[in-house]
Amino acid sequence: MSDQGSSFDNIIERERGLRRQLSARRLTMIAIGGAIGTGLFLGSGFAISLAGPAVLVSYAVGAVIALLLMGCLAEMTVAHPTSGSFGAYAEYYIDPLAGFLVRYAYWTSIVLAVGTEVTAVALYMRFWFPALPGWLWIVAFSALLIGVNARSVNVFGAVEYWFSALKVTAIVIFILLAGYIVLGAPSAVPAAAAGPGSGAAAVGFRNYTAHGGFLPRGLWGAWVAVIVAIFSYLSIEMIAVAAGEAAQPEVAITRAFRSTVFRLILFYLLTLALVLAIVPWTTAGIEESPFVKVMRALHVPAAAGIFNFVILVAALSAMNSQLYITTRMMFSLSRAHHAPRRFGVLNRRGVPVQALLLSSIGIALAALLSIVAPQSAFILMVSISAFGAMFTWMMIFITHYRFRRARARTAAAPLRFRMVGFPATTLLGAALMGAALLTTAFTDSFRMTLLFGLPFLACLSAAYWIRRRQE
Repeated sequence: MSDQGSSFDNIIERERGLRRQLSARRLTMIAIGGAIGTGLFLGSGFAISLAGPAVLVSYAVGAVIALLLMGCLAEMTVAHPTSGSFGAYAEYYIDPLAGFLVRYAYWTSIVLAVGTEVTAVALYMRFWFPALPGWLWIVAFSALLIGVNARSVNVFGAVEYWFSALKVTAIVIFILLAGYIVLGAPSAVPAAAAGPGSGAAAVGFRNYTAHGGFLPRGLWGAWVAVIVAIFSYLSIEMIAVAAGEAAQPEVAITRAFRSTVFRLILFYLLTLALVLAIVPWTTAGIEESPFVKVMRALHVPAAAGIFNFVILVAALSAMNSQLYITTRMMFSLSRAHHAPRRFGVLNRRGVPVQALLLSSIGIALAALLSIVAPQSAFILMVSISAFGAMFTWMMIFITHYRFRRARARTAAAPLRFRMVGFPATTLLGAALMGAALLTTAFTDSFRMTLLFGLPFLACLSAAYWIRRRQE
């Protein structure tokens, strides 16, 4: 346990100043908004190309990891609601170095994830304006969302709530329409319009085995796709960060956990199951969202354009949430004296604007990549940003293990929310995350994950110890 104070109250005190204005309802929608974005609408196409129909198993495994993670995180957040969240928990229950590494690795990951979202925005805008350069849309939409985040947490919460509401409504409509086609009237669409020479099968669950079987890429392909699934679920952990600005943290976290995780699992697995039944997996890729392909295949008038608009909003929503979370993580780093003091300064609306501007550097990188390597920008941004996310998730499980051991030693009173199955569930989550992280070294698509991540951790550790020696 950290030696920087006898209680966690010291950490909470130094992060004081943020406005507690987020309701439980908004907190839930913010978490859904962060996790339903490019990972589902565009990244799922990449996952399908890796695993085929077995991507359903991949996303189910990812959902199990996400469920375990949220259980651990919710318990710790009920005990300690603060914007430093899992970074602060790692600092206190493991070691100050651990807190430093977790916060910087996570901050870097989400900064780069913002880049993947805005890169996806440029791809979506090609649907209507194929001749215009992608960087133009990156600059325009980024300026808009930076402005939203600079206003106040209340403005951010309101915008994100309606963004998320639109996404959830669109997904429900998609499920109803696609479900009707697949289950209620399969004869209405004789074949998916996958293009000439694709060998498209008739719409239905026979598509699960019609193109090389359920496991066309083998078990290895299905396991590699778990990495994409984890990236897709990324940002559900932002509930814990947002708890630092929740009006009633304990109530909000408990409600948000129960509703968010199960909604996400339902949305991801059900929508992917329907996509695979309508469009053969062999047509999957990242040049266009599989959801737009489904709408084209169903020949619903103007539906492809409408759904492209929805997934554009989804990407903007996830980007909005990620700008929020990176800003608060940098704020926490500054208040812990791990970043320049100016990034911990709040304006009169309670927003750390300097931290927000610094957290926008992923947008600049995305704009540069969209010019230099427009075809590979998205996958490159995903592979690099995946390290910080996966490392952070693994550390959350390790921190929770230490958290529960510490509470057991002090005979602390039971919390309102407790992770079931401890320690087996916590250790299972840590093992799965460790295995997924190791797997990246043996894949072409994610080889950059560890090549970037391990030297990055080494540099962070060196910077930490150099700074400690100078104090």
